[in-house]
Amino acid sequence: MFKRLFEDLYGDLVNYANEYLYHVNSSEDVVQEVFIYLWENSEKIDIKTNIKGYLYVMVRNRCLNTLKSVNITDTARVFEMQAIFDPDYDPDHLFEEDRNPDYAQMLKILESLPSRMRAIVQLRFVNNYKYAEIADELGVSVNTIKTQLRRAKVKFAQLMISLAILLSML
Repeated sequence: MFKRLFEDLYGDLVNYANEYLYHVNSSEDVVQEVFIYLWENSEKIDIKTNIKGYLYVMVRNRCLNTLKSVNITDTARVFEMQAIFDPDYDPDHLFEEDRNPDYAQMLKILESLPSRMRAIVQLRFVNNYKYAEIADELGVSVNTIKTQLRRAKVKFAQLMISLAILLSML
């Protein structure tokens, strides 16, 4: 069971960690540490959600701790907002406290997206549609939905970084 879990999620978790750390070796280290922790503490851990969501949250937290240890902080919550636009992000896999980003900031940035991209983002994250449901409703392929969400993530990150820089200058 543990071996299969490791094989199924390791690559995705490393990619997820790399979105925070931008260093593959460090990302691999973080994911390996998470699995070691899970293995060593399996009898003590009480997972109240699904294991996949639990592992993603653990990886994210360890990435943020790694960045913090080298004095990189996310006071503008850029990483949190950027993760929301990840095509693999599934709000059902996260804990309740991780589902409540600063919606005022998100809505402002959402309004600046092109109309079709904005519609896809709203259907995915406001209406909680699955990719196939969005594709059916808009008459496009699932790959188009994933591409548009990736592009929205990039635009969102650029705007959040610009906002953070602007705020730091005040």
